[in-house]
Amino acid sequence: MSKMRNNGNREIEHEEGSGNVFADLGLEESDELFARAKIGFHVYQILKARKLAQREIAALLGIKQPEVSHLMNGHFSRFATDKLLDFLKRLERKVTIRISPHKPGEPYQEIGFSQ
Repeated sequence: MSKMRNNGNREIEHEEGSGNVFADLGLEESDELFARAKIGFHVYQILKARKLAQREIAALLGIKQPEVSHLMNGHFSRFATDKLLDFLKRLERKVTIRISPHKPGEPYQEIGFSQ
């Protein structure tokens, strides 16, 4: 816990996060939830940039309109990781999975994106 000053010159206590809000909240499967959130948000950004109607997104991704609504409202945990990866394939994105030894203190799953 550290302290910082705000505009009123009061000290505000705050705690530095780990970078994974799900782990910070103590949720089980936090790495999986974080991975889905990152992948889902990337799918969302691609779809938003295309300015498609929900029915067009549904046809493109092969899902029903209510699922599109969940996706576009950030409810990424409703979708399995495999489903989100399938969305990326349908959006013509290449997915590469790299496996390496785990080091203490690092997450078991990491997601990175390139342009």
